[in-house]
Amino acid sequence: MKINTIIVDDEPLALDVLETFLDKMPELELVRRCVNAFEANEALSNNKVDLMFLDIQMPQLTGIEFVKSLSSPPLIIFTTAFPNYAIEGFELDAIDYLLKPISAERFMKAANKAIDMIKMQNAQGQPAEGDKSQDFIFVKADKKFVKVYYNDILYIEGLKDYVIIKLSKGRVITLQTMKSLEEKLPQDQFKRIHRSYIVGLEKIKAIVGNMVEIIEEGKVKHIPVGKNYRDDLLNMVNENKL
Repeated sequence: MKINTIIVDDEPLALDVLETFLDKMPELELVRRCVNAFEANEALSNNKVDLMFLDIQMPQLTGIEFVKSLSSPPLIIFTTAFPNYAIEGFELDAIDYLLKPISAERFMKAANKAIDMIKMQNAQGQPAEGDKSQDFIFVKADKKFVKVYYNDILYIEGLKDYVIIKLSKGRVITLQTMKSLEEKLPQDQFKRIHRSYIVGLEKIKAIVGNMVEIIEEGKVKHIPVGKNYRDDLLNMVNENKL
């Protein structure tokens, strides 16, 4: 498996260092060197890019501003000489943050983290041997990947940039959007019923007015149904698909 990678930095020496490290990791395929965010944007448009090493402090458009402008960014590893950007970098769901000067050991640790993540993401689309379908998803939580089984999910609640996955026992909080998570879930098992809620279809016990009822920790939990989702939900009831 080759992981298509671009490196973005306005300093040629920094690009040389990153390229030297990349050459020592056979899983990483360097697609392009970019000296600013505009070249990087062009590279993303014209290539399938899995991973981007991105400098934060660049002229015209910083690395952080660039990531915020992307609708579907690849995995990001930030590089910078300024440690005060670390928190903001991780808030953008970067998988690591490399402080210059970057050592080979530190680069390898970050790269291996990205390789492991991409392998997990690829595995999500590959059913286990003997299974007819995949029955779980990996989500990033607390700086690790957590396996969540579909039949354990009661409902999913969106809170700004965070998503709470409520399970039969406990919960998982992950930094991503409702839309991105919705696209990963099987449509025959989960339904978006509100801008802020996705429910497991098998967990719905009843529909009362503009609410669905599920059982959470032995008690009835009412979840609102948004007006833009109600007709679609009722159609599923009429077709006996719940």
